[in-house]
Amino acid sequence: MSHRTASARTAAPTAGTRRERRRPRIGLALAGGGPLGAIWEIGALCALEEAIPGLDFNALDGYVGVSAGSFVAAGLANGLTPRQLATSFIENAGPKRDIVRPSLFIRPALDEFAGRLARLPGLVLQAAWVGATRRRPLLAALERLGRALPAGFFSNAPLQAELRRVFAAPGRSDDFRVLHRASGRRLVLVATDLDSGRAAPFGLPGWDHVPISQAVAASAALPGLFPPVPINGRWYVDGALKKTLHARVLLDQGIDLLLCLNPLVPFDAGHATPHRVAAGGRIPRLVEGGLPVVLSQTFRSLIHSRLELGLKGYETSHPGTDILLLEPDQRDPEIFLANVFGYAQRRSLAEHAYRHTRADLRSRRSSVAALLARHGLALDHAVLDDPHRTLLARRRAPVQSGATHALTRLDEVLRDLERTLALRGG
Repeated sequence: MSHRTASARTAAPTAGTRRERRRPRIGLALAGGGPLGAIWEIGALCALEEAIPGLDFNALDGYVGVSAGSFVAAGLANGLTPRQLATSFIENAGPKRDIVRPSLFIRPALDEFAGRLARLPGLVLQAAWVGATRRRPLLAALERLGRALPAGFFSNAPLQAELRRVFAAPGRSDDFRVLHRASGRRLVLVATDLDSGRAAPFGLPGWDHVPISQAVAASAALPGLFPPVPINGRWYVDGALKKTLHARVLLDQGIDLLLCLNPLVPFDAGHATPHRVAAGGRIPRLVEGGLPVVLSQTFRSLIHSRLELGLKGYETSHPGTDILLLEPDQRDPEIFLANVFGYAQRRSLAEHAYRHTRADLRSRRSSVAALLARHGLALDHAVLDDPHRTLLARRRAPVQSGATHALTRLDEVLRDLERTLALRGG
């Protein structure tokens, strides 16, 4: 994978000195990307959990989630391990209390449809009156009819109800304040105020009275797909409208190491060989995919460029924090062309994310190991190099020939060496 390590530390103290002063503070920032993004993040987190044995994703100092990332962040902060999230959300197995079925994301917003439909007769009369009495163009009069269109096609109420049930289990909470008092962990789920365009950091003081389940629904309310979520007389939509990660929420709390996961990256067709893109019915050029593919590439490019600008700003504003960014390989057509709501593919996509995250860590193990060492962590090289590990028990790892396996490892070693030399100015 083409993940990047953004290290902002200039004159960092040694790991021994830092441990004598205090325990390193570690945070996790999860971006959005629809259900597909949540699936990718869960697969990647499972790979990280295995490869970095000293890292407990249920005992970090802070979590910030945006859009689909808010669902994963809320689960981790409530004690669900990455493996448990994979079992419950991707395999729909394990204890019944933990299962969150993906079908919850595609329940029709019947209440929204009914409410808008009830307004249609009145809007038609208004449009006719405006056109007849004010002598305005027909299109101007018909604009009023746009108010009859639903603000979203899928309901977020089933997801809220399911999350309330999951977080009601013993040892968990749907209340930000209770969770913070019990564990000391800060969970922040960011949405956007529709009427002002301002970020709403649910979980921070002054914003922590909102139930976690409701904050998840608000943060993940992608305009056009889900209706805005009403909270205390305001209406909230997807937090990604403002920023991709909202990592500053944690950086301002004095985090030493921030792990960032971003599932949405633009596809680099120039470095993807034609037969790879065309395999399995894929398209050889993005333009041949029509409007959906063009819009997907445009949206991903905007999201990613904003992320890159944010990371550069963090290097200046928070020079004492190391940032490790993980994202899919931009040359990977499987992730780019996957259906965001393609639940039938969730097992293969989670396995794909798991496998390629492990490959990425191997391809830059020198720089990642050095970064982790500054915070008392280390890679488990034996686990990382084990070719038989898989995410899902029922899936078998793809079998590679001896020559293919050797070439793959050689490529990873060469990429690691290239990155190491680049960091050293060689």
